[in-house]
Amino acid sequence: MRYVQLKIAALALVSIVISVLAGHAESLAIRNCTWCHGASARGYTPAPRLAGQRIRYIEQQLMSFSERTRDSPFSKQFMWGAAANLSPQTVRDLAVYFSRLPPRAAGDGDRERVARGEAIYQRGTPEANIAACVACHGPNAEGIGEIPRLGGLAYTYLKRRLEQWGEGYHGAVQLPMPHIASQLSQNQIEELASYLSFVK
Repeated sequence: MRYVQLKIAALALVSIVISVLAGHAESLAIRNCTWCHGASARGYTPAPRLAGQRIRYIEQQLMSFSERTRDSPFSKQFMWGAAANLSPQTVRDLAVYFSRLPPRAAGDGDRERVARGEAIYQRGTPEANIAACVACHGPNAEGIGEIPRLGGLAYTYLKRRLEQWGEGYHGAVQLPMPHIASQLSQNQIEELASYLSFVK
């Protein structure tokens, strides 16, 4: 009987230690992310805001960094190494954690360009055969599934991402973004980025 009690106590202790270590590992992974993305995950330039981002999108991007298929300069410089040794469970945990943080609009775009950016987002540019962004990203730019939330992301991040699509850099999700971005003028990119930075 005494042996059984000791064995149960030992198993309980092991379980506690594993839980503590797991919690420490999780907090360490989150802490590593917040160095660049901020404690509230609202980003430091050039790192994007992660608060409220779609779970599947975050997972997909982390895997694309790990597999080195997202190939923009900052991805190579910062994220390839950061995501190289993440386990599938850690990727999932990070995605869930950041998706649950409350987002807040960056609001750093040019207000004079917002109306034109909203028109492009909501209606597209028929004369250039560019579909409306709302069709995939939703009425409030909240995204769905693997399609990312764009609402409230920083102007500088959005502008650079759109430019990179047009320059041929790859992301985890391909079509139709390379085609769309390559058809946008620099003014249209800045208008879209300005509008989206204010979307809550």
